[in-house]
Amino acid sequence: MKKFLVIALLVVSLVVLAQPKLTIWCSEKQVDILQKLGEEFKAKYGVEVEVQYVNFQDIKSKFLIAAPEGQGADIIVGAHDWVGELAVNGLIEPIPNFSDLKNFYETALNAFSYGGKLYGIPYAMEAIALIYNKDYVPEPPKTMDELIETAKQIDEEFGGEVRGFITSAAEFYYIAPFIFGYGGYVFKQTEKGLDVNDIGLANEGAIKGVKLLKRLVDEGILDPSDNYQIMDSMFREGQAAMIINGPWAIKAYKDAGIDYGVAPIPDLEPGVPARPFVGVQGFMVNAKSPNKLLAIEFLTSFIAKKETMYRIYLGDPRLPSRKDVLELVKDNPDVVGFTLSAANGIPMPNVPQMAAVWAAMNDALNLVVNGKATVEEALKNAVERIKAQIQ
Repeated sequence: MKKFLVIALLVVSLVVLAQPKLTIWCSEKQVDILQKLGEEFKAKYGVEVEVQYVNFQDIKSKFLIAAPEGQGADIIVGAHDWVGELAVNGLIEPIPNFSDLKNFYETALNAFSYGGKLYGIPYAMEAIALIYNKDYVPEPPKTMDELIETAKQIDEEFGGEVRGFITSAAEFYYIAPFIFGYGGYVFKQTEKGLDVNDIGLANEGAIKGVKLLKRLVDEGILDPSDNYQIMDSMFREGQAAMIINGPWAIKAYKDAGIDYGVAPIPDLEPGVPARPFVGVQGFMVNAKSPNKLLAIEFLTSFIAKKETMYRIYLGDPRLPSRKDVLELVKDNPDVVGFTLSAANGIPMPNVPQMAAVWAAMNDALNLVVNGKATVEEALKNAVERIKAQIQ
């Protein structure tokens, strides 16, 4: 009897030890909702889900150390621009096609794609949009010509005490919607991924986009010295009618009592949408994990569902990556405005070579707005500088 009891205890122990467990690394904002979802998943499927809080800035670096040894998290929650480095090193697993993918914004899926494969399930997006003060602009302009006309009227009416339109004039991130809208690009998108040797920041579309910026300066709507701090503070103080900014700024405008609205950046021309940079957050699977198939099933059959994604939105309210989730939150005009802007956008390139782009393009825009170089010269030199750094 004693011997039988010992054997039974050993069997039970082995069964317990053999039970699969999924470990998720995420930042603070996702912990509570993922813990609740993990408990539901365990109750339904018998698989434990352990959610571990890791500082967002540390998730990728910790994963790069642990994953090659088959250790660390089975799933990480992070930014799409990690994908290139992690995929090249074979540390994240491609996500197979599944039926619900058709319900996601293409921009969000493209952000987590590399070399023609999907490497993550997006859950949230982030992009800049037009933010306008309803005291001066009851309805947002639909085109840049309308924006320019409205801005001039406000400038004239208030004699400079209120600016009609401000954005960060020499900052690539804020001018990119003009460049991309007209057909410029950072790195060429191919079937195999981004071609970092094909840079489209001095092509015809890029030139046209920066000439729009130059027009705004030449016609006195923007000042060459306009930067983020000026734009943000003037809007917060009710001294700017329209700006281009992101969802991170909204709380301060609410707290300041500004009656604001959010809309997509106006079309550059009728039928030519502005296309901002888009950042995307999502779930990625450890390719070295012994539980990777289970992790993929957890994501594709549970996390990616409309109802689950809506609950994640409620727990961490960011721009939803699923079109049908936006329908559920359409009573929030801020989310709708920013999401529609993001849907037009271009994912921030998810390759390390992007680091060479920022300073070169910021310097080029600075030369243009200050009249120290033509648009063509400035962009040509910027591209040459980017190529030299990449090589």
